Amino acid sequence: MSDADGPWLIVGLGNPGPEYAGNRHNVGFLVADLLAGRLGGRFKAHKARAQVVEGRLGAPGPGSRRVVIAKPMSYMNLSGGPVSALRDFYKVPVERVVAVHDELDIDYGVLRLKLGGGDNGHNGLKSMTKAMGPGYHRVRFGIGRPPGRMDVAAFVLKDFSAAERKELDYFVDRAADAVECLIEEGLERAQGRYNS
Repeated sequence: MSDADGPWLIVGLGNPGPEYAGNRHNVGFLVADLLAGRLGGRFKAHKARAQVVEGRLGAPGPGSRRVVIAKPMSYMNLSGGPVSALRDFYKVPVERVVAVHDELDIDYGVLRLKLGGGDNGHNGLKSMTKAMGPGYHRVRFGIGRPPGRMDVAAFVLKDFSAAERKELDYFVDRAADAVECLIEEGLERAQGRYNS
């Protein structure tokens, strides 16, 4: 298998369980679900304490890319363990790992793509960086700051508001497009198109 054919590992960050499903903190899971749907795949349990779907993204042919889409089944602050185990299992270099996650410091629905960097207080990223270093890609999905004096932890573990839900499908779709663009055309192209 040539290096060019090695897979990318796309990790949607979130918390497992139905009580978290609609939380702002789980937007990474929403994007992972949509990408899995585009592959026509179903998530299956993996021994690395994650749900995974394997397939190809992009138009059929030499341009398509092998991907593993994963949702860690640990809690958010322990995401690094499952991600690191999947990376070892699929032999994915750290720069081919893409974390899709919620981001407080960006307005709702705005995307920012980058390679490497700090964790900005995000426990999922903190755990991933501790497990494998900071050199992975991030697709940061803006959720905005909590209103008034609301506690940040309470805010991220609340469901999207009714007003936010009106646009959520559109924004999740756009984030999935950004992941595909990153993998097929590279970071610079994807940043130019999606870093609004």
